Amino acid sequence: MSTGHVLMGLLAHADRHGYDLKHEHDARFPNSRPLAFGQVYAALERLGKKGFVESSEVESADGPNRTVYRLTDAGRAELHEWLASTEVPSPFVANPLAVKTTMALLAADRATATNFMDRQRAAHLERMRALTKQKLDPAASLSDVLAADFALAHLDADVRWLESALERIVHLEQEVQT
Repeated sequence: MSTGHVLMGLLAHADRHGYDLKHEHDARFPNSRPLAFGQVYAALERLGKKGFVESSEVESADGPNRTVYRLTDAGRAELHEWLASTEVPSPFVANPLAVKTTMALLAADRATATNFMDRQRAAHLERMRALTKQKLDPAASLSDVLAADFALAHLDADVRWLESALERIVHLEQEVQT
């Protein structure tokens, strides 16, 4: 994901200040890492150099001057091209949970590995309950619900993988004993 593309997407419907773009990003993607203001302004500067955004005006209110950014026709074309392309699934899985679980199964005794996996499963289920509560809140926005659904799907896959990994180690132990 490119921060620039996300900012262009946020500019697609209305001109905005960098300050507003940062806050809109954080509201639309509540389970993502918040953008830093410096990250927003650096991306806007790069987009400007490429001709994808331009400043439309500078407003001076009760604080510092604020530049209003607008998506250019070239920016709309770039955004459209980005949205038309598919994301290639990563050929690598570098997930700390997968690494730690694998090490627990390979390096620890069965009781230690089982204890770790039971505690990890409980932590995942607790997070899933919190996300379910969050998305069922009547005040939840569409962005909140989409983010919760995305996180729930990944957490559910993690729990199923943990259970499958534990089953595999039990079967491997049975094979070794016979």
